[in-house]
Amino acid sequence: MSDERPVRLHCFAHSADGVSVFDRWSASTGTGVEVVPVVLPGGAGRGTGPRPATHAGLLAQLLPRFTDPGPGPYVLYGHGLGAMIAFTLTRALHEAGLPGPALLAVASLAPPCAPLAAQVRAMSDAELLDVLGGHGTVPAASDEGIMLRAMLPVLRADLELAQALDEAALTPSAAGPLNTPVLVVASQDNPLAPAAVADGWRQWTQGPVRVRTVPGRHFFVRGARELPRLLGRACRVTRRLVPEPAPVG
Repeated sequence: MSDERPVRLHCFAHSADGVSVFDRWSASTGTGVEVVPVVLPGGAGRGTGPRPATHAGLLAQLLPRFTDPGPGPYVLYGHGLGAMIAFTLTRALHEAGLPGPALLAVASLAPPCAPLAAQVRAMSDAELLDVLGGHGTVPAASDEGIMLRAMLPVLRADLELAQALDEAALTPSAAGPLNTPVLVVASQDNPLAPAAVADGWRQWTQGPVRVRTVPGRHFFVRGARELPRLLGRACRVTRRLVPEPAPVG
């Protein structure tokens, strides 16, 4: 594999401010994988320009980056809202007739238009904090509790964008359904996207779908080595199965 271009693992964070969670992933994904965090405008100290708030606005920023993916296959990974962004991008590439990811990996998010997603958007701030904190397992005065409260405005903005992307997903695609393989990563203690709900991603592609469960709550992407190792293995399998950029069709 040393003579081959690494599989590019394009990573979408749970929020515009969260892309730093991928900074150290290269040490855990293993050989043959290039971790590429995708920075969207609106993140503190990261992107420039307005934060995307609509389906059209998001694609206007993202599609130009993937019209020429370069040699070899690539993989999209998204966590939380990032999972919905990665799915939306994959579908848009499919509709544009452009080469898409050889694998779409999504984590910590219910599939589009799942009843659970609507329930989360309707939660009060207190209810949302309780769920994100593991139903009272994170004390409000702890570092994590303080962090969660500080994130509320960002989380609310993310939920609005997620709703827009959910609604767009309901529009039938003239290009037909996806055939893209999907890897769904669920966590054991995540009430926002338990494994049983995550399995609903199967209805959004005709390609194979695999569900894997890892330890942790909603933000298990932070500091965990198991997740980048899992994705590194998936990328190497993808390299063997798909030597060139994959048509999304």
